Amino acid sequence: MDGQSEMTIQTLEDMLRACVLDFKGGWSDYLTLVEFSYNNSYNSSLGMAPYEALYGRKCRSPLCWNEVGEKVITGPELVQETVEKVATIRERLKEAQDRQKNWGDVKRRLLEFHQVDKVYLKIAPTRGVIRFGRSGKLSPRYVGPYEVLEKVGEVAYRIALPPSLARIHNVFHVSQLRRYIPDSMHVLEPEPLLVKEKLDL
Repeated sequence: MDGQSEMTIQTLEDMLRACVLDFKGGWSDYLTLVEFSYNNSYNSSLGMAPYEALYGRKCRSPLCWNEVGEKVITGPELVQETVEKVATIRERLKEAQDRQKNWGDVKRRLLEFHQVDKVYLKIAPTRGVIRFGRSGKLSPRYVGPYEVLEKVGEVAYRIALPPSLARIHNVFHVSQLRRYIPDSMHVLEPEPLLVKEKLDL
């Protein structure tokens, strides 16, 4: 698989994860809306939306149903709900694309944290393990935030883990941490986490 395909798949996974977190329910419930939003959003490589590049015209979307009178036929509540979901998914798509764009910069530039800064801790998706009511790839990727206690060497930090994670070594490479920007909606408790015998997440 080429790099562009991998980036597209990662973007779609990010969008589906955001839908599951924002709207609740299973990822399959939002697959069609995610596909629609992705195919009708501007693509910088193409200079237009993928749908427009393929068919030579813009797609008639739920965003223009109000203009053509279909709102009355379809039902105003359904149209409004779909319009809002498509708008939210497009926001998440933009965020996912921005993350993909900055990925190379993050790899080249080491993040710096200071004592008492707060960070999220990256957790690896484990097959068959349900976290936060969701399993596998669509479960949240980070837990926390946790306080930075000290820098260890050039590229690692010791963080203050809660008692429930006491069995885990509390020094992590900078690539496993993400800066915390205060927002009460972003706090995720670490339960339930599966601690393997070799004491990692």
